[in-house]
Amino acid sequence: MTWLIILSMAAVVFVSRHLLLEPKLPIRLSKNTLTFLSYSAPAVLTAILAPIVFAPEGQLAISVHNPYLTCALVATVLAYVTRNTLLTTLLSMGLFFILY
Repeated sequence: MTWLIILSMAAVVFVSRHLLLEPKLPIRLSKNTLTFLSYSAPAVLTAILAPIVFAPEGQLAISVHNPYLTCALVATVLAYVTRNTLLTTLLSMGLFFILY
């Protein structure tokens, strides 16, 4: 049953991606729809990231002693200043390993 669910979900994801990305199909999204969809990735990533950063052990932890929060703040500043994804990732991961 588990494999059936996994394969079904893979098929749903593949078909939905194929319909929107295949250039031969006559489906075109409007500019408003594309603008609306551009917010989906940041929204999903925020929903995944927020509980990890702000409540790593199941309770709200907004302090200097929370390495997840400290490294997230450092990564945010690095990303803004350097505009370099690799450098931001490496430096913030290095800091996390030092703090944790």
